[in-house]
Amino acid sequence: MRRTVQEQQKLVPIPDEHPHAGELAQISRDLDDHPEIYDLVHADLIAVGVDPNKGRDGLTAEQVLRAAIIKQMNRFSYGQLAFHIIDSICYRSFCRIGFDQKPDRNTLQRNIKKLRCQTLEAINRVFIKEAAARGIESGRTVRTDCTVEETNIHEPSDSTLLFDVVRVLARLMRKGKEVGYDIDTVDHTRRAKRRMLEIQHAKRNDKRVKPYRELVKLTEKTIKAALRAIPCFDDPPATLDLDAVLIGVGLVTDLERFIPLGRQVVLQTKRRVFWNEKVEASEKIVSIFEPHTDIIKKDRRETLFGHKLCLTTGRSGMILDCVVLDGNPADSTLVEETIERQKSIFGRVPRQASFDGGFASEANRAAAKTAGVKDIMFHKKRGLKVSEMVKSSWVYKRLKRFRAGIEANISFLKRCFGLDRCTWRGLESFKAYTLASVLSANLLILARHTLAT
Repeated sequence: MRRTVQEQQKLVPIPDEHPHAGELAQISRDLDDHPEIYDLVHADLIAVGVDPNKGRDGLTAEQVLRAAIIKQMNRFSYGQLAFHIIDSICYRSFCRIGFDQKPDRNTLQRNIKKLRCQTLEAINRVFIKEAAARGIESGRTVRTDCTVEETNIHEPSDSTLLFDVVRVLARLMRKGKEVGYDIDTVDHTRRAKRRMLEIQHAKRNDKRVKPYRELVKLTEKTIKAALRAIPCFDDPPATLDLDAVLIGVGLVTDLERFIPLGRQVVLQTKRRVFWNEKVEASEKIVSIFEPHTDIIKKDRRETLFGHKLCLTTGRSGMILDCVVLDGNPADSTLVEETIERQKSIFGRVPRQASFDGGFASEANRAAAKTAGVKDIMFHKKRGLKVSEMVKSSWVYKRLKRFRAGIEANISFLKRCFGLDRCTWRGLESFKAYTLASVLSANLLILARHTLAT
């Protein structure tokens, strides 16, 4: 029978038999098996000195963690996450959101961003141990490699950084003037933009010097104006209401944050353009919005802007360890720490470990053997003998093929869980975003292994 319209919908929805719904149901069961993880999340959500038993009801620790997992698993924005949680019966059920609850994007963002990277790492280790208890992952054979996760910034150059300083400081002062503060300043944004475009379109370096000098001068004028504006916020006019005063407090905080960064941008521009100095990567700033961003040069390949990650995975494909590194340390300096971290996770060092060629050195081989690793394989031998690393050439070839699988693990994280580019602001948020992606991936892999058995 086929009707034109459905006159009455069924009161009880039909359960979804889609494979993804089954995976979410298994992840939900895994989360319920470890209720102690919600205590960790709850501690992050409660501000210092606040009684959690007072005030109106907010999202529970369970709802926040589950919403974060859905967000990273689907690479949703907060707006998309709010829509899908309300629209999807499956996602609403997974997040334990009641029919009378409709969390908006701001509520979800405010709660999820409170999750600390330490909390997410602790939860991740809980499920790594759960995988070991189920026989899914033993941690006896591991593979390690490094990759880069970019921060959410535009391609940096001296001219664009100078323009960023001018437009941001000018915008903050303009907003202060609009709400009623007595600020005397000139907006150089349009003129700075012209000089920036002139620099970018110049065909020779000598043609860039003159517009650079003017752009630097405009930036310095704007910084001086911002310094003069700060005392104006400290003594607000009596006619301002409370909202305007609070806005002024926020503007002062932003000005005090951007002014030192602007000075650093001016200095590095002068050193590079006018004084012909080579500025080391550790001394450079590539974004005034994400000043923690590192410059990562991968051999003779492209230059990336973000943070270097050291990832360790096992035979199950689960991410056993993920470390956000400071700067761009050589891979050869990471072997001992990687093995020690595996010992802290499983209570013993791995029996077999495989590394990319950049990790290879005699010192690392000796240190791994001393720590108790029976077979250690480097993708490139770099003068090392196979007999010194592993017990036979057959084992070396097997570990070499096993190591190649981590490239698929990294690709999986970047394509499906957003580990290619972090969209959260700040270093601590960068680490939390990374660990949230790793946790979501591990829960999905654990669920798939469990359902397959």
